[in-house]
Amino acid sequence: RAYGPREIASMFNTLMTDRLGYKSYMAQGGDWGSAVTSWLGFNHSDHCKAIHLNCLTIRHANGPVGEEEIKWAKLFEEDQILENGYRTQQGTKPQTLSYSMVDSPVGIAAWIIEKMRSWSDCNGDLESKWTKDHLLTNIMIYIVTGTFPTASWIYYGRRIEGNTTAAASIVLSEEGKRVEVPTGCALFPKEILRWAPKSYVERIYNVTRWTEMSSGAHFAAMEEPELYINDVRTFASENYSS
Repeated sequence: RAYGPREIASMFNTLMTDRLGYKSYMAQGGDWGSAVTSWLGFNHSDHCKAIHLNCLTIRHANGPVGEEEIKWAKLFEEDQILENGYRTQQGTKPQTLSYSMVDSPVGIAAWIIEKMRSWSDCNGDLESKWTKDHLLTNIMIYIVTGTFPTASWIYYGRRIEGNTTAAASIVLSEEGKRVEVPTGCALFPKEILRWAPKSYVERIYNVTRWTEMSSGAHFAAMEEPELYINDVRTFASENYSS
């Protein structure tokens, strides 16, 4: 069945505590991992003591405030006009798409490569950033394991959890509350989900580190691994001790 990011966060917390025996841990995430990580910090702060994000998927219940934030919200929505179609399909009829994809390696390749091209810091020149071996390895993971369908279901899971406000976004359900654990934010300049101004992010998270990167985009851990891991390590050294 479909699981949304809030329920997945609960599963990860159970894994870390009940199964692996950790009393505390920190989490990092981008894309859907950012949503799961945010829920870990919000709902499981008794164990998850710090979080680090390289993508903003959470929205404030009261929306943007002030000229700068309103401008960001408008630009974000404009950005997503050409990017939102796949979310609509996967959030409403994921299994229809899944049958087609499981039956077509070319279909999966086209789906993944389009995202890699659009969401990378490559100015449209895909092979300036990724080798064919890298792209094919990524594609083959979905083909060999048959996991395109289950990778799609999280979009449906988000919807049935009740979070459908804003493209690719989740609103914390408890109005007036925020994620209080220390939060690090790594802003890669070509992120397809445009980061909000810091003032907005601070109403959702207890931001203790804010790093504006020189290059990189949505697939930060693959695209700029040194920038990415150095920021995570610095954040952890300043904000987390087991």
